[in-house]
Amino acid sequence: MATAVLHYTGVSVGYQGTPVVTGVDLDVDAGQRLALIGPNGAGKTTLIKSMLGLTEVLAGTATVAGRTPAKARGQAGYVPQSGSLDPDFPVSVQQVVMMGRYRRLGWWRPARATDRAAVTGALERVGLADRARHRFGTLSGGQRQRVLLARAVAAEPSLLLLDEPFNGVDAVSQEAILRVLREASEAGTAVVFSTHDLAVARDLADRVCLINGRQWALGPPAETLTAGPLRQAYGRSALEVSDGRMLLVEP
Repeated sequence: MATAVLHYTGVSVGYQGTPVVTGVDLDVDAGQRLALIGPNGAGKTTLIKSMLGLTEVLAGTATVAGRTPAKARGQAGYVPQSGSLDPDFPVSVQQVVMMGRYRRLGWWRPARATDRAAVTGALERVGLADRARHRFGTLSGGQRQRVLLARAVAAEPSLLLLDEPFNGVDAVSQEAILRVLREASEAGTAVVFSTHDLAVARDLADRVCLINGRQWALGPPAETLTAGPLRQAYGRSALEVSDGRMLLVEP
């Protein structure tokens, strides 16, 4: 039986011994797409960072490709929330994407032909090959997010982690990101992403994990993105369901 790319059983994660999210039980196999859904402050970012070994696993078992998240970090590609890379830093788009190759390349070795090809291919996938020599900071917010996705893809990861990748991006960038995530999963990459957009989660994810301090539900979108589970996870937030559309209104 194949080992899940991501395996969490009875996991609690947090900082300095204080839990932020508890009771997490999930498996993500190669090629699967998992959406993390919950209100602001629910612990989605903390949970994603735990998959990189950047936050503490306080209880339970957490593995990535059969190893601890910290030891398997080289197998993960990470797209943080937009704004994580200073747009004023004097670096080109191509240089940003090449950062995704550093674990394979090493910090002091010159880029090889395979590295340059991986960078070019990643930029082509996000539709920004023509911007390779542009300064990163001159791009729009949506374009910068696509560059950060290209950086993660260039690492050729077995697990792709994205923290709110659709926040503040234009329609063109959103479609490009969705296309790349579908292509990545079809090629066998496990994908985990957090989002507030329930429509995106419904259309993109194979499974949805509802969290707010703890895991409230896990299952297919048709089961989890419904009134009962969402009201549990969001507390007193109002939920309207009509014409197949769901709207969460923060109290």
